[in-house]
Amino acid sequence: MTKLARMFKEHPERRYIMYGGKGGLGKTTFSAATGYWLAQQGKRVLVFSVDPQASLSDIFQRDIYGKGAVEIMPNLYAQEIDADTHIRAYQEEIRQKIRDMYGFDEIPAEIESYIQAAAAEPAMEESAIFDQVVDIVLAQEYDYYIYDLVPLGHALYYLSMASVYDQWISKITRLREEMQEYAQMAAKVRRDESLLEDKILEELQYIRHRISTSSQILTDKEKTAFFFVLIPEEMVILDTVKAAGLFAKYQVPLSGYVLNRVIPAEVAESLTAPEYLRHRYRMQQKYIRQIHERFGDEVLAEVPELERDVTGLEMIARMADLLFGKETLS
Repeated sequence: MTKLARMFKEHPERRYIMYGGKGGLGKTTFSAATGYWLAQQGKRVLVFSVDPQASLSDIFQRDIYGKGAVEIMPNLYAQEIDADTHIRAYQEEIRQKIRDMYGFDEIPAEIESYIQAAAAEPAMEESAIFDQVVDIVLAQEYDYYIYDLVPLGHALYYLSMASVYDQWISKITRLREEMQEYAQMAAKVRRDESLLEDKILEELQYIRHRISTSSQILTDKEKTAFFFVLIPEEMVILDTVKAAGLFAKYQVPLSGYVLNRVIPAEVAESLTAPEYLRHRYRMQQKYIRQIHERFGDEVLAEVPELERDVTGLEMIARMADLLFGKETLS
């Protein structure tokens, strides 16, 4: 049994799975292979991407971007979040709330300009994606949720956003609650304004509950497993060590490391192997020793360099065998 398979077998309560690391190291590949392995055992699995690049569409060879959860095979679903559509829906929701709360038939031009300008803010896309992640997690429709995270810098942004939102909402909510006594005094003469304040406070408390719930899941050491993906190169090792420290700051439960793109000894040492491949193999071996010295038993799998890209279910199944062997959860 591989170490990675043993981790899943010994911790069946860990249903939120995240693979993270620098771009291009194999996060999407491992996410898809893990989803395949679990689905083969009858677990209902959603693999979803918060990366604007359509990487899951490529690996599953299906056009799934913005189409919600798409069934790839029995028990396995994949979803790529379309932030633009979510932003447009959010804009319309804001417009409708303004119409309802202020009795407007049409949104005033200056307010519409503000709504359009807010949608162009760089943080709006991240906020829209985060909001959809919250929706996915809170729906509780699957046995396992596998996050195909964006590269490390952005991943830290998503993982920290919950705490940032919660602090902001908490502060605003306290202010609203402090204003309640004044609103109640004014209610005798301005009943409608008091009701408006109540609606605002109710909305803030609803948002806070959603963010708090999703944040608790993402940092729950019992329910969540985060794996760093790395390759045997010096800069990747250094970046991974630094990122692991930052993730610890946000209390993300780190479950181990998966080493990818290892040149097989039988390939590098064959009589027909070119000299550059022999040099690269020796270089990798040096860094692999460093990785094992630094991370020890936390290295849960070593995956060899393959002769072709992992796309389509046949190659995904092959990768699942490399990660988990023929073991099952039962």
